[in-house]
Amino acid sequence: MKVIKKSINLGDRELTLTIGKLAEQAQGAVLAQYGETVVLATVTSSRLKEDLGYFPLTVEYQERLYAGGRIKGSRWVKRDGRPADDHILSARLIDRSIRPLFPKEYDNEVQVVVTVLSVDLKNDPVAIAPVAVSAALALSPIPWLGPIGSVTVGMSDGKFVANPQNGDLKNSKMELVVSSTDKAIVMIEAGANEASEEDILGGVEFAYKESKKIIKFISDLVKEAGSKKEAIEKEKADPKLESKVKKIVSKELESLAKKIAAKEASFGDLDVLKASMVDHVGEENLEKAVELIEDLFKEEVRSIILGGSRPDGRKYEEIRKLSSEVSVLPRTHGSAIFKRGSTQALTVTTLGAPSLGQLIESAEGEEEKRYIHHYSMPPYATGETGRIGSPGRREIGHGALAERALIPVIPGNEEFPYAIYLVSEIMSSNGSSSMASVCGSTMSLMDAGVPIKRPVSGIAMGLVIDAKKIAILSDIAGIEDYYGDMDFKVAGSVNGITALQLDVKTLSLTPDILKKALSQAKAGRAEILKSMLATIDKAREKVSEHAPKIKSTKIDPSKIGEVIGPGGKTIKNIIATTGADVDVEDDGTVSVSGIDGEKVNEALAWVENLVKEVEPGEIYEGTVKRIESFGAFVAVLPGKEGLVHVSDMSEGFVEDANKVVKLGDKVQVRVKEIDNLGRINLSMILDPSKEKKRPPQRDFRKGGQRRSFNRPRVGRSGSGPHFPTSRLVSQRREKDKGFRR
Repeated sequence: MKVIKKSINLGDRELTLTIGKLAEQAQGAVLAQYGETVVLATVTSSRLKEDLGYFPLTVEYQERLYAGGRIKGSRWVKRDGRPADDHILSARLIDRSIRPLFPKEYDNEVQVVVTVLSVDLKNDPVAIAPVAVSAALALSPIPWLGPIGSVTVGMSDGKFVANPQNGDLKNSKMELVVSSTDKAIVMIEAGANEASEEDILGGVEFAYKESKKIIKFISDLVKEAGSKKEAIEKEKADPKLESKVKKIVSKELESLAKKIAAKEASFGDLDVLKASMVDHVGEENLEKAVELIEDLFKEEVRSIILGGSRPDGRKYEEIRKLSSEVSVLPRTHGSAIFKRGSTQALTVTTLGAPSLGQLIESAEGEEEKRYIHHYSMPPYATGETGRIGSPGRREIGHGALAERALIPVIPGNEEFPYAIYLVSEIMSSNGSSSMASVCGSTMSLMDAGVPIKRPVSGIAMGLVIDAKKIAILSDIAGIEDYYGDMDFKVAGSVNGITALQLDVKTLSLTPDILKKALSQAKAGRAEILKSMLATIDKAREKVSEHAPKIKSTKIDPSKIGEVIGPGGKTIKNIIATTGADVDVEDDGTVSVSGIDGEKVNEALAWVENLVKEVEPGEIYEGTVKRIESFGAFVAVLPGKEGLVHVSDMSEGFVEDANKVVKLGDKVQVRVKEIDNLGRINLSMILDPSKEKKRPPQRDFRKGGQRRSFNRPRVGRSGSGPHFPTSRLVSQRREKDKGFRR
């Protein structure tokens, strides 16, 4: 293929797509550049050896550390390892954007690989990766109903911004990613700082318009390249077999749909019904009969919903029975169970020192997370058996969604200096377990004493649509998710939306339908929140007795060395003596943590005293460290000692300091002064008015002589019988010389 390079202005910057330059053996390969951020997207397909029962699409997102000019920090392993959670989330975002557009009849395995080659720290590679993948699929011979456009939307000062640069998102009210065709929305992912439904809708409509520019841009590129799509042969239906199967199972399907929705039956019962068809149609027609039963069951479920009811008998806006409880585990720092219908989530909160946050290494640098949320759903949650091991992409995605939903209400480090770790254990799942995690996590945080700004609730919305009718469903059950056209998760507080996630199986979702779904979701969230607040309405006043106690202070960064000490000697001494953990950050923030609150206070006071500046007039309880005849040296703060002269030990005469104090004595002293050399002069006379007034010493710089307490003064002739003159001294020296000779 010849090299073709085309550009478009997007978000006031140039986006360039190049084909024919790299990965020439892939069926589609596009190099996308945005600023100095460069991403390569490739797509390939191959025939499957066996039918897997689902469309075998895999999306891999690889970010190389060299893209940001970095070498892996490990001393032993330098190769880029397994994908980080952020990379998996990026791959999921792309997957959800492109999957709905593959024809049902196409069953080849498709693999998409995105490789981040360069990062400029301004333009997020995730913003252009879906565009590069869209172009690669559109240029490939793989059947696909794209292209799509994908736009990240930020909001600042009431204005929407397309693909904001990384620094701009810090002040943005939302981070909204929208993927769409020229006629419908196919994917939404959002984190928001309690944005209103109107703001979200405005952002979606803005992205929808911007996406049309991208779609036209890719379409023009495809025309110039002259790409053609592989033809698909649709399998012809067998009317006789279809009529026979429908006659046999039609009476059982409606009943089975209602039982599965109520969890009185499972999809395993549907499998039994499918297997029984071998007696009616024979082994040679079993596979087609099974496909027909699956299609008929889907039609039955959708028919029930579009008929005005739902498989479990609820109305469209009706939410399943709610219940919850907190403090369910005795030794954890916070715990809660949230139950909605037969979906049940147990969330546990663990608090720790700030140093226990998660350090994340990427091409853009290192960052630390102090709030972490994980999600786990074992096979028993759906009444099945299965493998238990590392979390799958779905679990990582659901945990990240719940984490994103709560980030806007997590208190700042200054207010609550803890690392916060949440784990949502799904005990039972029948739809909307990720939103159950949000609700359970809110209550678990409050139970742990985390002063969240506002409680957050979440709900999953569904959609069933045909040529004539539309049904928007609140709180969808598993069967409605599986056979419906939309899974739309919405989380937020009373002030607004904090997180969104939308996936569709239809190309009929419009902004108007989305508006109705958001309005219905708002009412549902309010109802769920009311039930949660009946269980716990605010955070506990104190953290659990089993949680570490943490206090922090801010010191001058130039004094960090005084806290650390040579070779870490000082900070190690604090930790060993008090048993508390001490963490010092580069900005001067010092966090002290431990189970014993008194030890924490002791360690914190120690740190503060290390960096405290002694001021004249302050009174301290010090320890006598050294005694001389003329006074005692007293430690008033760690590393800070001063002299108490004998004349300042008492209002009366003191001949010898040893008669007043002993080594190790605790004495109260007042800071008299700090001289020009930084030496601290102390007094045991706490009231300055009772200090003895000593005559000022003569200053030799003004013609006088300064008295020395260490040796007799040598004066002029006639200066006194006890002080020999300089002439007598000279005569004595001469006499000594003669004696030596």
